Amino acid sequence: MMPGRVCIMTSVHPAFDPRIFHKQARSLADAGYDVTLVAQHSRDEVVQGVRILALPRPRNRLWRMLGTCRVLRLAYKQHADIYHFHDPELLPVGLLLKLLTKAKVIYDVHEDYPASILYKHWVPSILRKPLSRIFNLVEKRLASRLDCVIAVVDDLSRQFRGKRVVTIWNYPIVQAMRPKADYPFEKPRLIYVGGLTRERGISEVVQAMHYVNSRMDIKLMLCGKFDLPAYEEKVRKLRGFEKVEYHGWVRPEEVPSKLAQATIGMACLHPAPNYVYMPTTKVFEYMAAGLPVVASNFPSWKEFMEATNSGLTVDPLNPREIAKAVEYLVEHPDEARMMGENGRRAVLEKYSWQTESKKLLALYEDLLKQKGPGP
Repeated sequence: MMPGRVCIMTSVHPAFDPRIFHKQARSLADAGYDVTLVAQHSRDEVVQGVRILALPRPRNRLWRMLGTCRVLRLAYKQHADIYHFHDPELLPVGLLLKLLTKAKVIYDVHEDYPASILYKHWVPSILRKPLSRIFNLVEKRLASRLDCVIAVVDDLSRQFRGKRVVTIWNYPIVQAMRPKADYPFEKPRLIYVGGLTRERGISEVVQAMHYVNSRMDIKLMLCGKFDLPAYEEKVRKLRGFEKVEYHGWVRPEEVPSKLAQATIGMACLHPAPNYVYMPTTKVFEYMAAGLPVVASNFPSWKEFMEATNSGLTVDPLNPREIAKAVEYLVEHPDEARMMGENGRRAVLEKYSWQTESKKLLALYEDLLKQKGPGP
């Protein structure tokens, strides 16, 4: 069957989100699909075979949610065969597209949203539990009426019941990651790439820099954007920040070059519900780049790290323990190099987007067969 028209929608993520644009949209476009992406962007344009319809950047969270009507209007005009949306606030949009068109509709779930509500600082603490329960009921009920749910991990997939639930992991694009040619341990560089938030363990990793042996001349490369100005101010005042090289937000296409400058990848996330299922995407990116990893010691993470022998696990809330793990890898370069090689090999053989893209294309092909001919 010839590929059809696809409309991907997100009101939360930017147009060049790694999972949405660089992995899914580009994989579909490369396979011959006519792909339109509705997302926050500065202008309408076509990039690498993907037509981007720009949404204005909202003033705040409320304005963004109210703007979902614009998403519906733009998406409906595409007369797509498959609509694929990425945010829970677009569930009503997805359901309306299901009712108004003959298209297939996919909900792509990036995280355990009901659980995450329990940790949202902007939600009054007294409201978090009831809102979490209500959201869980609404999300699962609406999702069950769609054609397919895609989740990023198996544990999340098991929470949904519907016509079809598929796990498509957010593994890295290995071709973009260059393995390290050497290990410059005379000037070790740790790296963290991603959102800079309290829950992602930024404070503890920065504090760990205070405890590492100063004679090792270890620096920490922070690549990302702070979620709140107040949190950034707090982190900058921590002991250890004098050893931080802050690079700010880094475009996805620039991440490989940053990883190539590093010695060790850091992923010391807090035990929040969305993080404990399986190592996050950044862990796989570090592995793809041939870096040994210092990661949180959640049971599933620990089991994975030991099975792949690609790094060390630590208590993410203990800066001294994080510092000891870093010192161990710096003092044992041959073992660190071996861990990096093990990690890259594991990604090449099993944990790459190349494998997941095949699952995505097979899903789309099957949905189009179910849809049958016609617009």
